[in-house]
Amino acid sequence: MSALLSRLSAILFAACLLLTSQVLITPERAAAADPGYLMLHFTGEGATGQQMYLSHSTDGLHWNDLNDGASILRSTVGTKGVRDPALVRSPGGDKYWIIATDLCWGCGSTVDGSINNGSRSIVVWESTDLVNWSEPWLLNVAGAIPDGRNAWAPEAIWNPATNDYVLYWATNVPLDGKTKHRIFYARTSDFRTITTPQIYIDRPGAQELIDTQIVEVPAGVGNFRYVRASGDGEITIEGSNSILGTWTNLGNLSGIGLTGATGTTGTAVEGPMWMKFRDRNEWALYLDQYATRGGYMPVTTANPSAVGTYQIPAAGSYNMGVNKKRHGSILNLTAAEEARVLARWPSTPAKRLQSFNFQDRYVRHANFDVRIDQNVTSADAQFRIRPGLAGTGTVSFESVNYPGYFLRHANYDFQLVRNDGTAQFAADATFNQVAGLADSTWSSFQSYNHPDRYIRHYAYYLKLDPITTATGRADATFRVTN
Repeated sequence: MSALLSRLSAILFAACLLLTSQVLITPERAAAADPGYLMLHFTGEGATGQQMYLSHSTDGLHWNDLNDGASILRSTVGTKGVRDPALVRSPGGDKYWIIATDLCWGCGSTVDGSINNGSRSIVVWESTDLVNWSEPWLLNVAGAIPDGRNAWAPEAIWNPATNDYVLYWATNVPLDGKTKHRIFYARTSDFRTITTPQIYIDRPGAQELIDTQIVEVPAGVGNFRYVRASGDGEITIEGSNSILGTWTNLGNLSGIGLTGATGTTGTAVEGPMWMKFRDRNEWALYLDQYATRGGYMPVTTANPSAVGTYQIPAAGSYNMGVNKKRHGSILNLTAAEEARVLARWPSTPAKRLQSFNFQDRYVRHANFDVRIDQNVTSADAQFRIRPGLAGTGTVSFESVNYPGYFLRHANYDFQLVRNDGTAQFAADATFNQVAGLADSTWSSFQSYNHPDRYIRHYAYYLKLDPITTATGRADATFRVTN
C-alpha cells in the first residue's frame, strides 16, 4: 500500500486497507528438483477473510485452493484477525514461522483507529514441519518506537552477515514534521524477542511506504545480490549487496501498463510478492490489484533489477484459483514439504453430524464445548472428517471455523481442542466409524482408546459412554450429512 494520505478517500470508500508481507525465496530453494509452490495469504475483509489460507501450484502460475478453500489457521489473540502473512523458513529447513499483521479490518475497528491507534504487535506461529502449528503469540514490535501507532505488513529475511533475521514492518509515526508510515526493522533469532527498532526505509516528504519485500538473486543475474520491491506511490525497485547496507533506486514499474485513476502504477496495484520459478532464471512479481479488488496477478522478469524487463503474462496463461489472493507469501516447496502439505489439507468437504433421535439437532461447538442444537447451519456445526490422527481406517473431526481444532474427549466429556501433536491427543480424538447402533444406515463412532465406549449425546451434550440400552443406542447414532 502506498500514498495512504493522498488516497484516504478511496480507502474509506473501499473500507479496506490492503497490506503485504512476503518471504525470501533463496536460490537453493528454487531448484528444478523442487516440485511446487505454496502461497500463504488472506482473502478479504471480515473475521473469516482475515485469517490464514493456503494455495498450491505446480508451475507458479496456476493455483489451487487447499482445504476446500477454507482457512488453515485462525488467530485467537489480539484483534483475532490476521492479514499480510509472511512464511519464513529457517536456513536449515527445520523450523518455520508465520508472521502477520494483527488487524481485523471492519471487525469493530475504524480507519482512523487502525492507522493511529492500532495494534503495535504482530501475530506469530511456529512449526517444525509446515503443517502442525503452535498456538499464536503476539510480538510487540512497535511499542518501543516513540509515538509508534501501529505495526503492519511484517516481513523477515535471513541475514548471513549477522546470522539472524532482519524483521521489518510499517509503523505510522510522526517524525520530522511528517506523520506517515515508514518501514522499521529489528533483528531477531526466534521471533519472540527483538533488538531496538530502527528506521529501515523512509521516502521523501509525505510519501507513505507500507509494502516492501526482498528477494535474494543468484550470482550472474543483475548487479545486486538483493532486490526489493516497494509500494510507495509506484512499485519501486531497489538493489543492494547487503540487506542492511545502502540500497540503489533502480526505477519503477510505471511502464508495464498497470495504471490507476491518477495515472500511476501505485494507484492500481500494491503488495509486491516475489516468486522464483524453480526450473529457470525467471521471477514472478505478484501484485495486488486493490483498485479493482481483483487480488493478485503476476508480472514476470528474467532480471529483477532491470525494470524495463517486467511484463504482464498473456491472458489465460495464469489462473489464481477460486479464492481471491490478498497480500501473502510464496514458498518454493521441497518434495517432502509438498507431500506433508498436500496430505494435511486435501479437498475434504465440510459435513454435519445429525442426531438420529433428535433429527432437527446437529453436533456443534459453542465456546469450545460440544453439544447437539437445533437447525445449526453455521460453521460451528461443520467438520472435516479427516483420516484418524491415530490408527489406520479411523476418523477424526476437525472444525471448519477453527482449523487445527478437533473433537476430543477428556474424562469422557467432549471439547473442541487444538491438536497439540501428542500421542494422547491423537488417541483421544480418533474414532472408528461403524454401522449405526440404532440404524445400520446411519453411523456410530467408537472410541479408539476406549473401544467399549461411543460418542453419544446426553442432555444434549456429547459424552463418551458405554452403550447398553435402546436409548443409548439412539443417542449414539448419527448421520453424516451436508
